[in-house]
Amino acid sequence: MSTLETTTRVAAPPEKGGRGAGFALMFASSVSNQVGAALGASAFPAIGPVGVVAVRQIVAAVVLMPIVRPRVRGLRADQWRPILGLVVVFGVMNLSLYAAIERIGLGLAVTLEFLGPLTVAVASSRRALDVVGVMLAGVGVVVLTDPGPTTDVIGISLGLLAATAWGCYILLNRTLGLRLPGLQGTAVASLVASAIWIPIALGWFVFHAPTFAAIGLAVACGLMSSIVPYVADLLALRRIPAHIFGTFTSVNPIWAALAGWLMLGQPLDVHEWAGIGLIVISNSVVSSAQFRRGRG
Repeated sequence: MSTLETTTRVAAPPEKGGRGAGFALMFASSVSNQVGAALGASAFPAIGPVGVVAVRQIVAAVVLMPIVRPRVRGLRADQWRPILGLVVVFGVMNLSLYAAIERIGLGLAVTLEFLGPLTVAVASSRRALDVVGVMLAGVGVVVLTDPGPTTDVIGISLGLLAATAWGCYILLNRTLGLRLPGLQGTAVASLVASAIWIPIALGWFVFHAPTFAAIGLAVACGLMSSIVPYVADLLALRRIPAHIFGTFTSVNPIWAALAGWLMLGQPLDVHEWAGIGLIVISNSVVSSAQFRRGRG
């Protein structure tokens, strides 16, 4: 998951050369993220969003722990508090997003989720351009959801809940980044979350018997939507300026809509594409402005 906050925090001056490779890595990250989500959604008929989220969280912990090797025993209380906050946020963010995908489709759910980092980015800003970005996003939401008697209010609410959780994730990461170096906090949070999700998964699978295919899809989802994007993003940030990276990341809802259409048979109406376009433009404008201010 790439966000305005986490990108700013990990970004370093880009290396000379290799810009083509940087763009290829950004493209790979975006496509992998959304294809992984589509694969996870393909497992819904067998194990549902709960089963997919459980497997995804366990996979993330299994991969991150050996790589990061955090020192769990030496953590202080002021470090544990944001870590436990992340544990809660991980569960709410992923479960609400995948439940939203099940109800309103991949493209709409991911687009609504992107309102989270946008809100955090402009919350403390008084620039007219950022205000315009928020207004544009608001119009985009109305156009995208087309409120009416047949509107799936629950699905839209779940997408907005995922956006709220993503915003909380950014704020918690900001705090945790000041108290723990690197990815140690995220790795410990993934470990604790997986310890919680393992018994939930076992109980869930008693009543929703998993198939090998469904588990395989969920594992692929965990790798493609968590691990691959993270590695690709870090490598891309060594080759691409942060403001270009942030603008490119803002286009993720379009990749999500395409993945939903091509892999899940979820075509979008014209007004839905228009709403996604407005929100993407809003995110691009705000993210570009945020990165330029961060460098100034």
